[in-house]
Amino acid sequence: MQKIISETERYSARNYHPLPVVLAKGEGVWVWDKNGKKYLDMLAAYSAVNQGHRHPKIIQAAKDQMERITITSRAFHNDKMGEFLSLLCDVTGFDKALPMNTGAEAVETSIKAARKWGNKVKGVAENRAEIIVCDNNFHGRTVTIISFSSEEQYKTGFGPFTPGFISVEFGDAQKLEEAISENTVALLIEPVQGEGGVIVPPEGYMKKVREITERHRVLLIFDEIQTGLGRTGELFSYIHEKIRPDMLIVGKALGGGVYPVSAVLSSEEVMGVFKPGDHGSTFGGNPLASAVATASIKVILNEKLSEKSKENGRYFAQRLKEMESPMVKEIRSRGLMIGIEIKKSCGTARKYCELLLEEGILCKETHDQTLRFTPPLIIGKEEIDWAVGKIKDVLSR
Repeated sequence: MQKIISETERYSARNYHPLPVVLAKGEGVWVWDKNGKKYLDMLAAYSAVNQGHRHPKIIQAAKDQMERITITSRAFHNDKMGEFLSLLCDVTGFDKALPMNTGAEAVETSIKAARKWGNKVKGVAENRAEIIVCDNNFHGRTVTIISFSSEEQYKTGFGPFTPGFISVEFGDAQKLEEAISENTVALLIEPVQGEGGVIVPPEGYMKKVREITERHRVLLIFDEIQTGLGRTGELFSYIHEKIRPDMLIVGKALGGGVYPVSAVLSSEEVMGVFKPGDHGSTFGGNPLASAVATASIKVILNEKLSEKSKENGRYFAQRLKEMESPMVKEIRSRGLMIGIEIKKSCGTARKYCELLLEEGILCKETHDQTLRFTPPLIIGKEEIDWAVGKIKDVLSR
């Protein structure tokens, strides 16, 4: 195993600092390393594996499609993209969808759509459009996206940056309204800040956000790449507050842990600003991606994974709170998206991830102090009880 790690570190750019484990097999909520040791996956590839590793229906859909045709480019129609987008629009209620591959590509697509809508529909002058974002956000790694990050490491050395973004405090509706100007075209926001440490906004905040953006004719864009498709206990996190965005960004679990698939959804009015040649993707909406995404959505719906996430997320969070560990500053959760913030006096979260690795649990730290737990949504109470026992042991050392 060390030979594999050494080889990887020798030839790979050092843009990640993985835990010292080499995974070779996955099944459901479990993965195995090269030596055959079994681990409970409590990260699920940052929510890309909501349906569990190698879900048989998703794998079969991929195999069947690979026997037929995998990519055509958007120069031609294929027989799978329409079915995929029809299902996606049906379950979300939006008029149109634009398929891409990665989450960052989908975020970039939403920015382009909002800017062009602002110019062509709202009447904002060319090159004057402003998009409001939130402090502590994470929307991806492109130059435009890091341009509005408040995390200094994400930006250092990568300038010059893309203008046109204003950042306000997450959870403060008044600051949002004060930041809106005649040039504001959109608010881009995560319903729960995942990479930021599983930060859940105050009750009622999102309803105020919706009211403010509607009143000022500002598009509300929800980045649900990580929070969507059942992760927080609803199919999409905005459902918790009974509101609806103008634009929705989805990804990660859309590919069922098999293939990168993302999409942006909105109304005919917003999506109508795109004309042939304005925007595109060679791989976006390809037959293999479409077949996999269709199967991935159906698994989430048919197996009621949103409902399981709600029930088992509450159970998991309650079991963790019962530990009453003096190491823990706060436990934050929504569905099966859970963060345990470690007190600074007890060291960083990284060392606890390494100790949990030894105990057979895979998780990852975020923002130095927070342990993030986002297991596959198929996890059951028995696995949760086992994990809580291990977490309690590690925190009591």
